[in-house]
Amino acid sequence: MFSRQRRKARFLFGLSDILLTALAFEAAYQTRSLLHLERAFFIVVPTKALVLGFSVGVWLLSGLWLGVYERLDAGDPRVILRDSFRQCAYGAVALILFEFVLRLDLSRPFLVLFVVYAWVFLFLFRLFSGRMAGAIRREFGGPHYVMVAGTSERARKLGEALERSAHYGIRLTGFLAPDPDTAPAEIRLASTYKVYPIDRLPQLLRDGVIDEIIFSVASDTLAGLEDVFLLCDEEGVRTRVAVDFFPHVNSEVYLERLGFTPLLTFSAAPHDEIRLLVKRSTDVAIATAGLVVLLPFMLAVALLVRLTSPGPAIFRQVRCGLNGRRFLFYKFRSMCAGAEQMKAEVMHLSTRKTATKIPDDPRLTRVGRYLRKFSIDEWPQLWNVLRGDMSLVGPRPAVPDEVEQYQTWQRRRLRMRPGLTCLWAVSGRDNLDFETWMRMDMQYIDNWSLALDWKIILRTIPRVVTGRGAN
Repeated sequence: MFSRQRRKARFLFGLSDILLTALAFEAAYQTRSLLHLERAFFIVVPTKALVLGFSVGVWLLSGLWLGVYERLDAGDPRVILRDSFRQCAYGAVALILFEFVLRLDLSRPFLVLFVVYAWVFLFLFRLFSGRMAGAIRREFGGPHYVMVAGTSERARKLGEALERSAHYGIRLTGFLAPDPDTAPAEIRLASTYKVYPIDRLPQLLRDGVIDEIIFSVASDTLAGLEDVFLLCDEEGVRTRVAVDFFPHVNSEVYLERLGFTPLLTFSAAPHDEIRLLVKRSTDVAIATAGLVVLLPFMLAVALLVRLTSPGPAIFRQVRCGLNGRRFLFYKFRSMCAGAEQMKAEVMHLSTRKTATKIPDDPRLTRVGRYLRKFSIDEWPQLWNVLRGDMSLVGPRPAVPDEVEQYQTWQRRRLRMRPGLTCLWAVSGRDNLDFETWMRMDMQYIDNWSLALDWKIILRTIPRVVTGRGAN
């Protein structure tokens, strides 16, 4: 499935979840009303609207959180059954907590009926949605005929991907050979396809139906196909160019324009301005609230640090931020005064070669050990988050000396705004080796989403409270 079609499918499945959850809610309400139980059942309209709105929202968010909409096109009944159950279980827990906090006193049979109906409706709809979509496409949409320009191994793999998309209405009709002298007469995949010389394309467009042509050719061949692209443009035939000949294995590729100049853009880090704006707004809101709530405790910690060891309460250090920008990093001082000057004396105790990590560091103060264990020393970094130097979630900011030792692939972690916590912090914290730490940062960057940020935040809280994984 093309990525644009996948986005459309996710949107439609999300919309269907909203409608089916509302339907399950009303079905449960009517069923409970018909049951002649000891306790009469009725919900006033404002309360009903509030509970329904919350239920629809939490069911949709649970689906996004669990990645349900990423797997719906797989069509595996076991996966659909499991994901529908998990989504409804999360929704049920959230609804019960919502009822408890607001003291709504909803009927227990109604809640059970609602969750069961929602599970059944979602499962049945998702189970048969593929067949329904196929029937609708056959009756009203018709197949979408695609040809592949190219005969290389990459072109064959592209053809195989198109074959696997047959249930979405895509039909591979053949291959075009830019160099007919070296091309085979046919290509055998799951089916056998004829290979046509590319100069026969005008005749093929006149005699048959071609909705789209995907070019999978070497980069040095594209310039010689200018007339072919012009012909497709004049005929109104959609064209795509497979750009897998570029070595950007981690990049997302998209087209932008600067004035009238089209630009093929490769991005190896998140670039969605809207989602990044939401991330930044969340950072500002939570950092502001955190600073306000924690201010009295921070003053007490600062006083404790000053009273128990000589030196300032706040430790300042230059760190590397987004794309290598330098900024002043703040934390409560957890080591003795002059700890930076003593670094060379204790480096032999470090368990990491690049990023220094010394278990039971002798430079730690008595209070500092507890500040480190429960991440209290990190509280002042909320100011860095508020300023925009950092984010709540992101790769931890490194000191410039460490960045200079990075391998080339490790420098990509600088392409995301550094954060207070990240994947490695909830997957082993200080017990991870440097290589694993770096790869988990890359995993975060490659799979970043707003939902992933919230998962990390919620998983960080119990680790910080218990001090688990901190040395």
